[in-house]
Amino acid sequence: FHSDRGTQYASAQITAFAEANGVTRSMGYTGICWDNALAESFFATLKTEFYYRRVWPAKARAARQVGAWVEDRYNRRRRDFALGQVSPVEFELKYSSHPTEVLLAA
Repeated sequence: FHSDRGTQYASAQITAFAEANGVTRSMGYTGICWDNALAESFFATLKTEFYYRRVWPAKARAARQVGAWVEDRYNRRRRDFALGQVSPVEFELKYSSHPTEVLLAA
């Protein structure tokens, strides 16, 4: 995942978790705000549409439900303007079967 250089993303705990779970990380350059725009946009959507709308009694439950939201709502049902008003999964399926046509239409 891509993040800024905030302490919550650069901590030893996050580093160990990423390594243990095979997650590749990257960090933007200091002072280059647009370098991290895609990740910032995703996390803003996650917080606005999901996280802030609930009370979280336990971290483990929150983590499971965030994962489920990303997989179901964000990846499969949420329409993306930049992808031609289709979900990321639908775009990937179309792209994998007809890459030239999808790129020309987007």
